[in-house]
Amino acid sequence: MRLVVSTEQRYVRTPDGRVWTTTGAANAFWQRYRTVFDHVRVVARVQERTGRPPEAQRVDGDGVEVHAVPHYVGPLQYLRSLRRVRAALRSCLAPGDAVLLRVPSAIGSLLHRRLRRSRRAFALEVVGDPHDVFAPGALRHPLRPVLRSWFTARLRAQCRSASAVAYVTERALQARYPAATGAVTAAYSSIQLDPDAFVDRPRPAGAPKVAVRLVSVGSLETPYKGIDTLVEALPMLVRAGLEAHLVHLGDGRCRAGLERLVRDRRLGGRVAFAGAVPSGPAVRRYLDDADLFVLPSRTEGLPRALIEAMARALPAIGTRVGGTPELLSGAHLVPPGDPVALAYAITALVADPRAMAAASARNLARAGHYAADALERRRTGFYRALRVLTAPDRVEEVVGGADQTFG
Repeated sequence: MRLVVSTEQRYVRTPDGRVWTTTGAANAFWQRYRTVFDHVRVVARVQERTGRPPEAQRVDGDGVEVHAVPHYVGPLQYLRSLRRVRAALRSCLAPGDAVLLRVPSAIGSLLHRRLRRSRRAFALEVVGDPHDVFAPGALRHPLRPVLRSWFTARLRAQCRSASAVAYVTERALQARYPAATGAVTAAYSSIQLDPDAFVDRPRPAGAPKVAVRLVSVGSLETPYKGIDTLVEALPMLVRAGLEAHLVHLGDGRCRAGLERLVRDRRLGGRVAFAGAVPSGPAVRRYLDDADLFVLPSRTEGLPRALIEAMARALPAIGTRVGGTPELLSGAHLVPPGDPVALAYAITALVADPRAMAAASARNLARAGHYAADALERRRTGFYRALRVLTAPDRVEEVVGGADQTFG
């Protein structure tokens, strides 16, 4: 059986027909679906390129194909491309396909309407929260309140109409976007933490730190990651007597504005933008060199970058959005968009060696719940249920699929 998966990931295609990514969700990501399905078709935006981008990873191949949707960035380009996007989606599904929509997603919403009209069974993976995406301070737009209400209501309706819903959080998204009574539900993250992702032991307590190395990770395509809040907090750390330096991993359209903010705050030499860094060992080297991970996001589902940092036994400060409170203790959480609270939390934590050591131990232990083998069992059970829901007359093909317990 083939599985069709929609995603908001953006890919590039070279003249030889191969599809590449520099921002994640490469071929290995989609192979997890092939534990149950024979073939995977990924429906995603694809931009044509003359050559392979530096550090790019292959997406298609070995049972994975990409169904290209016209490339667009942002709502204006989406509206301009809408007719072509709809045309591309008409041919992405075939009778007998299982369907899974990774939402919230513009592409997923268009496919959802088609699925509802044809009364086909389908599943969702809820990976984000539009209620936070369009929260005050997260987006500057005159229609922000309307967009927040509309997108939140749409995701709720999608969850109520799905045959199966998986959430990246354990509680947060489930509370806001409940599934229909009787629907199959599950909770698992998209993160892939192999044994090499974990360190052997927590960091020991040391002397109080004056020179503090901060690290943050996230795309700079939008202001959602709140890196401007972290930059605004840095002068307060310096005034508090900390020799603070920040390195950010990730790139995007907002980088130029953040670099201007760094210059305006006279933070030259204290902030480094490393750009896009390949996942795996390269990112881990930055995490291992840091004293504290900071995630000042304005919106999150369940932050994979934070879990990866926790697996390196790195103490962390985050914001009270999405699933982040499921990962960090209350003392290490601050409101989004509040540089004063962020600076205070960072200062209080790094000034207390015992608290740093305790956070290291707690984070490493908590990250263990997201080890690859534990998540694979939950994901595979959910995919088996989707296969049964798609073709109940062929239930014997799914070993153990009919008597799994989910959620």
